Amino acid sequence: MRAASPGTVGDSVGDRYAEVEALIRREPAVDGEQGVAGGLRRLCGAAGRALAASGAGLTVMTGGGLRGMTAASDAATERLEELQLTLGEGPCVDAYESMRPVLIPDVADGAMARWPVYAPAVHAEGVRAVFAFPLQVGAARLGVMDVFRTGPGMLSPDELTLALTFAEVAVSTLLDGRDRSGLTDGRLDDPLGSRAELFQAQGMVMVQLGVSLAEAMVRIRAHAYVHDLRLHDVAADIVARRLSFETPQT
Repeated sequence: MRAASPGTVGDSVGDRYAEVEALIRREPAVDGEQGVAGGLRRLCGAAGRALAASGAGLTVMTGGGLRGMTAASDAATERLEELQLTLGEGPCVDAYESMRPVLIPDVADGAMARWPVYAPAVHAEGVRAVFAFPLQVGAARLGVMDVFRTGPGMLSPDELTLALTFAEVAVSTLLDGRDRSGLTDGRLDDPLGSRAELFQAQGMVMVQLGVSLAEAMVRIRAHAYVHDLRLHDVAADIVARRLSFETPQT
């Protein structure tokens, strides 16, 4: 698979989102795919292609770290994704628990001792590098996105930025499709949707609070999560001035 060339992902938050969503929209859909589950499968497919990976997988977690849903770029990657949850060890598990990316450029170097069951199993399947990115909103954990490669080597700075942006879009997709139980639903025909309103809301919150664009997005997502709202609905309220972050949020 071909890696994204330097400069593919724009410098601003909005540019990065737009570039990644363009990659996702170009990913062919599978018959029967719909809603958030279909959108996440396409996201994994696009991430795998853009990051020169053998595949990418994503696991949504429910309360207590239990698996809620798994999406993957292909069947082989889905098995790799599920394996670490079955074994209870691996980069996905560590990234979820630590709330930090786990970057393993060479499975044969140190990972065998760290994950004595998982690492030999994926190495036998041809995996030589794996990178896990937590999906979270502040202190709230939603799941993990994993990227698998058949050759050893660290992600380049551009690839790391690209992977983090894919993870950010995954978080937005999950929040847009969350039902009241915290799991995703299948009601959305286009789970990615237009981000124009979200970017406008992000800019408004940035001005209201005097923070960076990235911090503004964190605040919006945190509000959506705490109040069990879709990200799109929060953005609409901000743009319509029904919600302001200049006043304390309850």
